[in-house]
Amino acid sequence: MPRTRRRRPRQVTRVPRSDALLPEFDRGSVPEGLVTRRALRDMGLSPGDNQGPVAILRCRLCATRPNWSCRHPTRGFLLRVDLARPKRIPTLAQELALDRAVAARSTGPKCGRRYYYCLPLRTLGSCDACAQGYEPTPDTYMASTPPVACRLAA
Repeated sequence: MPRTRRRRPRQVTRVPRSDALLPEFDRGSVPEGLVTRRALRDMGLSPGDNQGPVAILRCRLCATRPNWSCRHPTRGFLLRVDLARPKRIPTLAQELALDRAVAARSTGPKCGRRYYYCLPLRTLGSCDACAQGYEPTPDTYMASTPPVACRLAA
């Protein structure tokens, strides 16, 4: 009979809010010009010249504890909008290279079908349909490639 695992007592590291390294803001009280990375992405911007977070967006749980600094992993880091830059747009050659890389990972080497997902080529060496010996449904692979009958490696 295996031994039961002893649980360690959880140590809460609390830092007073006045000793926190960065200023902290609750949701709804963030000043103008500070946004999270996700908000930057929605605005079509990248962090650009931001060297790091300027402030911390406290989680909802810490909003009820005004004296303590937020130490939870759900906190957000705020960046300055004026230092952000527009997102870079890939060139046609970069898009072509990405398409070829994705095509190599999603095309079956035996049947030549290009699937909508990455194939387990390292473990199986082929698509699942060729490895198991069945005909895949048409909605799993792209219709632009002509369906070729799977050659079973018997």
